[in-house]
Amino acid sequence: MSPAALPRPELDSRIRAIRHFNRFYTGQIGVLQEGLLDSPYSLTEVRVFYEIAHRQGLTATVLCDELKLDPGYLSRILRAFEKRGWISRRRSASDARQSVLALTAKGRAGFAPLEERSNRQVTEMLEAIPSAAQDELVRSMQTVERILVPSVTQAKAPYLLRTQQPGDMGWVVYRHGVLYAQEYHYDERFEALVAEIVAEFVQNFDPKRERCWIAERDGERLGSVFLVRKSATVSKLRLLLVEPAARGLGLGKRLVGECIRFARQVGYRKTILWTQSELKAARAIYEQTGFKLVKREPHESWSRKDLVSETWELEL
Repeated sequence: MSPAALPRPELDSRIRAIRHFNRFYTGQIGVLQEGLLDSPYSLTEVRVFYEIAHRQGLTATVLCDELKLDPGYLSRILRAFEKRGWISRRRSASDARQSVLALTAKGRAGFAPLEERSNRQVTEMLEAIPSAAQDELVRSMQTVERILVPSVTQAKAPYLLRTQQPGDMGWVVYRHGVLYAQEYHYDERFEALVAEIVAEFVQNFDPKRERCWIAERDGERLGSVFLVRKSATVSKLRLLLVEPAARGLGLGKRLVGECIRFARQVGYRKTILWTQSELKAARAIYEQTGFKLVKREPHESWSRKDLVSETWELEL
């Protein structure tokens, strides 16, 4: 849902929460001090210094675009760095109009204490936090970055598929409840249905004929799917879920593919699934992997009166 479509009180609440966090974090890292990291330099100057120190082949144009700086302002900073003997410029081999920036030996010596102070500041912050909370903090920061700037590099970061572990079943129920409420306006009765499916899987789990796969990246769950026994020859695919931040990676198709591979491996002759017609992305995956739509039926469920359930089958 776009911000413009939110009820005004809910939008105002989100704006206040984000502004509160911004105020908190700028104070936490000390960017409001006159000189950052006990230096005579501003936050912007230190950031420019950092990028030149850690990037190869960096040009002023790229630096300006990535840091969203006014070209004139960046030019003044770079001129000041040159006067101090901190940076050098050489003509770019790929574009003669551009100059590649690099630190001189004097520049590296000037940057070293800033790097050391920054590392010490973060270390001191982490030392006051329990180890488990440190991991949670890092994952939360990665989530913020991934949501605000879903870059190609982040999108292509590797993930792994694993079987269930303690805590996964609760996560599956919770995330189905949250996402289907947000995206399709299903009420808590849908979450109750998911809880029943999960409970049945746990209580009657047959490891030789059934599987749950959890997709994970950097300790964060990205998605899930279940394959369960319906009969000696028929399996059922259930609870396919891909987190919004992980969509577009081909993860849904990979999860469905694992179900099909496993079903064939253990000797099922058919896999079936039940879904809703409005789940367009999931339906596309089922069709691409060979499932055939065999039944449609209108129904009223989970506070919705306009639903159409679908049954799909795949001959193995």
